[in-house]
Amino acid sequence: MDQKQMVRQVIDFQKASFDNSFNAMVLIQEQTEKMAKTFLDQANWLPEEGKSVLNQWIGAYKKGRDDFKKSVDENFRKVDEYFSAAEKSKK
Repeated sequence: MDQKQMVRQVIDFQKASFDNSFNAMVLIQEQTEKMAKTFLDQANWLPEEGKSVLNQWIGAYKKGRDDFKKSVDENFRKVDEYFSAAEKSKK
């Protein structure tokens, strides 16, 4: 088996593993967000400013998560381009 092909398979496996783990994490975070929003809706004792801060925190968390995913996807794309260019130059 060609070394480049073997490395490509390893990278594909790593990307699939990352995507599956990331999606599982997103599902857990979305469930937690739903529970937090339900709690905030029922918490009459919590001032609106506090609810606003918690909602901003949730938004920042989502943005960070999405930015991280974009960064990882971009780097997997760069690795794929590198190996594609190497394969084309070999032929």
